[in-house]
Amino acid sequence: MPHAALNRRSLFAVGSAGLTASALPLSRAFAADAAAVRFDPAFIDAEAERMRHAFDAPGFGVAIVGAGPEPWVKGYGVRTMGRPELVDAHTRFAIASNSKAYTSAAMSILVDEGKVGWDDPVVKHLPEFKMYDPAVTQMMSVRDLLCHRSGLALGAGDLLFFPDTTHTAEDAIHALQFLKPARPFRGGYAYDNILYTVAGVLIARVAGMSWSDFVASRLLKPIGEVDAVPNLDSLHTDNVAGRHGERKGSMMGIGTMQIVKPLGEHNPAIAPAGGINASATDQARWLMTQLAKGKAPDGARIWSEKQADEMWKPQVIVGMSDGPSPEDPSRSVLSAYALGWFISDYRGERLVAHSGGLLGQVTQTAMIPRRGIGVVVFSNCEGAGSTMLRNAILDHLLGAPKTDWAALGKARVAAMQAQLMAASDHAVDKQPPGGPSLPIDAYVGRYRDNWYGDVVVRREGGGLAIDFVSTPVWKSVLEPWGPDSFRTHFPKDSGEDALVSFVVKDGKVVQVLMKPFSPLADFSFDFQHLDFKPVG
Repeated sequence: MPHAALNRRSLFAVGSAGLTASALPLSRAFAADAAAVRFDPAFIDAEAERMRHAFDAPGFGVAIVGAGPEPWVKGYGVRTMGRPELVDAHTRFAIASNSKAYTSAAMSILVDEGKVGWDDPVVKHLPEFKMYDPAVTQMMSVRDLLCHRSGLALGAGDLLFFPDTTHTAEDAIHALQFLKPARPFRGGYAYDNILYTVAGVLIARVAGMSWSDFVASRLLKPIGEVDAVPNLDSLHTDNVAGRHGERKGSMMGIGTMQIVKPLGEHNPAIAPAGGINASATDQARWLMTQLAKGKAPDGARIWSEKQADEMWKPQVIVGMSDGPSPEDPSRSVLSAYALGWFISDYRGERLVAHSGGLLGQVTQTAMIPRRGIGVVVFSNCEGAGSTMLRNAILDHLLGAPKTDWAALGKARVAAMQAQLMAASDHAVDKQPPGGPSLPIDAYVGRYRDNWYGDVVVRREGGGLAIDFVSTPVWKSVLEPWGPDSFRTHFPKDSGEDALVSFVVKDGKVVQVLMKPFSPLADFSFDFQHLDFKPVG
């Protein structure tokens, strides 16, 4: 659920046509100076359709706040390729990591109520909490849970939840003590989801109700998000965006566009990091509340201005550059992560934004606070289309020079895809030389990783198969793929395949290591963090 990092979910888009759009106005919007903002609905219509065709996107949900007295919400295209149902203002999308700002806001409410402090040690509220380093365990604060500076590696621990597993939020807390840091504590930025799971447990412990119930009763309902639900299993409606992604064999991110299914979203443990499903109408009301510093559209105070400022305060540097370039006119001089939000500069303005990516959908939320404007772009396919449309809309509202974001986005996707493929250290289309150095039965057994759990390697026919015990859908034959290495063939739409390597010493398997088979794999398939040892 990214994210600022390079990942398949945000790069590669597929989809189908569907030209009819529908629009629906909202009630009173956040008050903005309409004279300071340029807004031509015809331009948005044309740009949305251009992006849909450029990136083969079946549909978009778009909302604009602050361009006039009412928010502007509109749907484009179809919910699912091959079907006639249209995207409209109330079509629900999985907003994925845009959910993190809701978790931050939920924590802000508890801070306002004096039930928790941003700089409280996590162990004050969760005594069972442990990091790999005992010193970090004692220093980790509530604030640290929400800003990606823990020292964990990118996406560490995501295999606890992706695809659907039997792991619980409590399992995630237990697993943390076995996840080795990639850098010093507070020594830099790396995106994670697991600490937002911890934050969800902490909110539940302090509030006396589940994260889902708290978010529904203290955020969604008072803000007036009538379409939104805190997790996928609470979504009971037909007006839901489909999922679309590219597939070439078992490799995601390249190849033929297909309809795909949600992956890993039924586990309530991941909801604080990326579980909310909402419409563009809902997200417009969310941005109105954010821009009003915690005051809902009906005037009710949800969180204080003090906490609003705290949530937008940069906590860790994400990146820096020389600024805009011909290849990226929006490139930020400095970007940072706050509490559930990315903070950067865009066309000389402060940009408060986030993205969200789950299998088959990518969503974008962005605000320019000084102008009082916000933009929502929800896409029912993977790829760069939602980001490029967001940029085109922001440029239009700000009166920035016209940029062909579709062409730049396609060039960027091609360059990143080529870069990832070139960086791959193993072939994905042709079996490498070499094979098993031991008799097949010598690889059979149960192997355990301390944070994930067990896999079982067994005989199947004349070869081997593997079962990921806590991930029931992951059962696969093992195809020889180089010296003492094998590749999986997981069921279609169950996630990325793995390259499984057995470490042999003195004629015995002493260790099993893995990595994603495809160089385009999303970081949530963090096989590379596993370290299995024989059991018994």
